[in-house]
Amino acid sequence: MKKRLSQQEEFEIMKLVLDKFLWLGFGILAFALYSILTDNVMGGIVMLVSGIVVLVLFMALIIKEYEIKK
Repeated sequence: MKKRLSQQEEFEIMKLVLDKFLWLGFGILAFALYSILTDNVMGGIVMLVSGIVVLVLFMALIIKEYEIKK
């Protein structure tokens, strides 16, 4: 028989996964800022956009997973 997780356990596991997305997005944005400041403007802008995409996906996952169901 499979053990079912409680809502609290599910939430704790999801926090661990989503925390990695947040760090990845922040790291990409920080590297993009560094690239822009060191005269690699086009590469920095591309990295900036990819960091924004990662953070938007992070936001969409949170909204999808923890939307309050009535």
